[in-house]
Amino acid sequence: MSADPLAVHPPPLDAHIRELIGLAVTEDIGHGSGAAGDPTTELSIDPHWTAAGALVARQPGVVAGTFLIPEILAHYSKDLIWKPLRPDGEAVATGTRLGVISGPVQRMLSAERVVLNFVSHLSGVATLTRAYVDCARSHAPVAGKPVICDTRKTMPGFRVLEKYAVRCGGGVNHRMALFDGVMLKDNHIAALTRRFNSPMALTEIVRHVRNSLPQHMPMWLEIDSLDQLPAAIAGGPDIILLDNMSAKEVKRAVLERDRLAPDGQPLLEASGGIHLENLPDYARTGVDRISIGAITHSAPILDVGFDMEPDRS
Repeated sequence: MSADPLAVHPPPLDAHIRELIGLAVTEDIGHGSGAAGDPTTELSIDPHWTAAGALVARQPGVVAGTFLIPEILAHYSKDLIWKPLRPDGEAVATGTRLGVISGPVQRMLSAERVVLNFVSHLSGVATLTRAYVDCARSHAPVAGKPVICDTRKTMPGFRVLEKYAVRCGGGVNHRMALFDGVMLKDNHIAALTRRFNSPMALTEIVRHVRNSLPQHMPMWLEIDSLDQLPAAIAGGPDIILLDNMSAKEVKRAVLERDRLAPDGQPLLEASGGIHLENLPDYARTGVDRISIGAITHSAPILDVGFDMEPDRS
C-alpha cells in the first residue's frame, strides 16, 4: 500500500537541506587539499570504468528519502545518474530494487555511504510510522481516526526530512516547530496566571490566548487530569492534549468531550507512554489523534544495501 501521493510530496530542496547534504559529504570525504578524497576507490577503481548499481531493500519496509539522491550524487560527479524504481511512500518487500545509479564507478562508490545513510534512516522512520498507522487502523472503532502524529523530538537538523518520512509512512505532522503553533502546558498556564496577577480560571486563560492568535494558527492545550477537561473544552483550543493518561482515562475523556461538544471540537490527542504493545487499547478509545515521539527519535534504520549490477558490456 502506498501513502497518499499528495501527503508524500517531498519538501523543496532549499538551502537548509542542501547544507545538510553538503555537511554529510564533507565529513565523509574531508575538505582541503591534504585531507579530501577517497583513496580506497582512487587506488582500486579504474577512473574510466562506468557501470550501474542498485539500491536494494534488505528487509521489508517503506521507502523514504530517495528524492535526495540526485542532489547527493551531484557532489561527486555530474555524470552520476539516478533512476528511481520505487517511489517514496511505497511499501516494499525484501529484495526490492529501489532504484539504479549509473556512471563512473569510482565516484559512485564514494557516494554510496552518504546515499545509504539518508535513505536508510528516513525509510526507517517511514517504516516505523507505518507500523503504528496500521496498528491503529486495525483496532479503531471509527474509520479515519486516530491519526498517528509525530512530535518535535527529531534529530537536530533533520526535522523537515524526518517529518516528511512520517508522511511517507501515513502519519500526520504535528507543528513543525515553535513558530507555527501554540501549545500551552502547565508551566505556561502558571506563568500566564502570574503575568495577569490574578487567579484566572483555566477557561479564561485559554480564551485569552486563543483570541490573541491568528485564526489560522493551531492551539493545543495540555492537561494531565480529567478534572480539567470541562474548563479546557470551554476555553476553545483546537486540540486538547491528554498527557500521560491511561487508555481508560482517554476513553472517559472522549465520552465527556462528546457529551459537552457533540460537534467533536476540540480534537483530543493522547500522548505519552504509548507504544506498539498498548496502542490497540488507545486506538479503541475513539480518540482523534495519538502523538508518538518514538517514530522519529527511536526509529531503527531500514536495512538498504547497494549492489553493483552485472556488467552487460
